[in-house]
Amino acid sequence: QVQLVESGGGLVQPGESLRLSCVVSGSLFSGSRFSIYTMGWYRQATGKQRELVADFTSDGFTRYSIAVKGRFTISRDNFKNTVYLQMDNLKPEDTAVYYCKADFNGRSSSWGQGTQVTVSA
Repeated sequence: QVQLVESGGGLVQPGESLRLSCVVSGSLFSGSRFSIYTMGWYRQATGKQRELVADFTSDGFTRYSIAVKGRFTISRDNFKNTVYLQMDNLKPEDTAVYYCKADFNGRSSSWGQGTQVTVSA
């Protein structure tokens, strides 16, 4: 049984920063470990579909949505089973619930409960 717990969300003003964390405990499937998972951050704004923000593969590749590229940075610590999302220069349109996802080759995945990020003056 795997569990993903996000933290770090909150209310900030435009231009400010936040750092989200997602700690993974347990395994997606028997014998698997955090280091082989693709870890991703997604977000869902009110009335919109959930969308990919950034992800980080097990072999070190990262990708970002066009909306956040250059402002957000995803990183991971395989010793702490944790993935981070550093969000700089936040904008009101970044307001959403942010979710962490662990995935293995698209065959097994799990989501966290989400953390709210609100950017407002």
